[in-house]
Amino acid sequence: MRCLAARVNYKTLIIICALFTLVTVLLWNRCSSDRSGPFPRSLASPERRAAAAASESDLARQQSEEASPQEQQKAPPIAGGFNGNKAPGLKYEEIDCLINDEHTVKGRREGNEVFLPFSWVEKYFEVYGKIAQYDGYDRFEFSHSYSKVYTQRAPYHPDGVFMSFEGYNVEVRDRVKCISGVEGVPLSTQWGPQGYFYPIQIAQYGLSHYSKNLTEKPPHIEVYETAEEKDKTSRSVDWTVPKGCSLSTVSDKAKFTSVKQFVAPENTEGVSLQLGNTRDFIISFDLKFITNGSVSVVLETTEKNQLFTVHYVSNTQLIAFKDRDIYYGIGPRTSWSTLTRDLVTDLRKGIGLSNTKAVKQTKIMPKRVVRLIAKGRGFLDNVTISATAHMAAFFAASSWLVRNQDERGGWPIMVMRKLGEGFKSLDPGWYSAMAQGQAISTLVRAYLLTKDHVFLSSALRATAPYKLPSEQRGVKAVFMNRHDWYEEYPTSPSSFVLNGFMYSLIGLYDLKETAGEKLGKEARVLYERGMESLKAMLPLYDTGSGTIYDLRHFMLGTAPNLARWDYHTTHINQLQLLSTIDESPIFKEFVKRWKSYLRGGRAKHN
Repeated sequence: MRCLAARVNYKTLIIICALFTLVTVLLWNRCSSDRSGPFPRSLASPERRAAAAASESDLARQQSEEASPQEQQKAPPIAGGFNGNKAPGLKYEEIDCLINDEHTVKGRREGNEVFLPFSWVEKYFEVYGKIAQYDGYDRFEFSHSYSKVYTQRAPYHPDGVFMSFEGYNVEVRDRVKCISGVEGVPLSTQWGPQGYFYPIQIAQYGLSHYSKNLTEKPPHIEVYETAEEKDKTSRSVDWTVPKGCSLSTVSDKAKFTSVKQFVAPENTEGVSLQLGNTRDFIISFDLKFITNGSVSVVLETTEKNQLFTVHYVSNTQLIAFKDRDIYYGIGPRTSWSTLTRDLVTDLRKGIGLSNTKAVKQTKIMPKRVVRLIAKGRGFLDNVTISATAHMAAFFAASSWLVRNQDERGGWPIMVMRKLGEGFKSLDPGWYSAMAQGQAISTLVRAYLLTKDHVFLSSALRATAPYKLPSEQRGVKAVFMNRHDWYEEYPTSPSSFVLNGFMYSLIGLYDLKETAGEKLGKEARVLYERGMESLKAMLPLYDTGSGTIYDLRHFMLGTAPNLARWDYHTTHINQLQLLSTIDESPIFKEFVKRWKSYLRGGRAKHN
């Protein structure tokens, strides 16, 4: 009986094991069938196996080959696709997309929806997009344009902020070679690597700093040396005077104050003032040389804490860079003058110095202003370091415009300019209505600040080129023998550039409002004629989806020269300004319509 029970239990165990094995095999087959891929089950088995085998390699290939090299971003996340290592419901299949019967791109299909790679969409439609983080998640941000319209401060005044120029940083542009040590204004390489003074750029440099001064908080200023009696105790230990050099405090009759007199031969280390400022990088000091000399500033930088030295030398050399030494000529400086320099700009322009139009990019930045070193024989006073010095830059630009205005009232541009095929080249010495207008806007503000009539007189003389036709070295053109126009580029045939014309009108407005009825009469007549032309011709620049830069398509019979989005928004910003000083409804109407184009708006079709 006991043996029979043992046999029954043994047989039962075998049956249970067999049933367990059978269930395991069935479950395994069921799981293997379900795991064949995240593709629709309606696909035939061979198709499903082929798609499963190709899915991962196809996705990797598409993401690497179709991504635009300009984006340098990771490919957009795929809806319903992979999330880490999971693939819960990928429903896309690859599909060829034939574009205009010309070429094919790889797309993806989900039912009746077809998705094209954004790298192709971006180039084809000239639209913009990027993957951005929002609340901890990735999302794709699409925009029809890349440029923004600024909110207009209403109403516009000649002593106020100039358009949105508080956001301009002229000196950091890669087509600015450097800020001249002699003139204190930018030197442009926009149309030539040798560098030249471009009055439009110089006026913009002044107007941007003027506008920043009105919109920013007063800067932090650290005073290091004034040579006054009260400072002798607190600052005496900061100076180092090596053997063979001398430093003394003397009274200066011209300045009616005490100053520091230094004697430091070139073959010595020079007298040095410890600064140690890690906060700000605008240095300023009053300087007068008796002999040739230099004032140098030692900077600790982000490049492995290496020390670079910026030398301001009493010669006319523009800029030089060797090893870790940067040189700027500042002229003889044999009478008292104030030198104000942006050490960040001077360092980076020196390191990035090249023989091409563009300054080389560098990541090196100053971390600390270590010390100032003086050599030669001369005098120093009022050594300060500040966060900004906007008015110094503004008056450097204003003074340059006064000094460099010629007998015809203009600022000649001393570089050849070829606007495009079909236009005759502009030989060096041509005038620009945009330069005249922005220079007037700069000079008017300098006059309103100082009441110095030298600035107003210069602005009044600047109207002369407005009255002369291009062929007589003026800037005036006439459209269809009817509408006066002031040319940014006085080409033959006329080009009728829109943004430069509106800048020229803003300058005339600033002058007529400032000079008064009698002195400003000529500016008022020129302004009114120009505004009549603008109102009549503005529709010619509307494409129904954007704007046109100039009228070469009309003058030359060529394809239109469409305005880039940054020029399109400049047109809008200018019209917004003009709408605050002229109540004609046309300006507000065009602003509204042209703003809609930035979001993909289109004019109605027939």
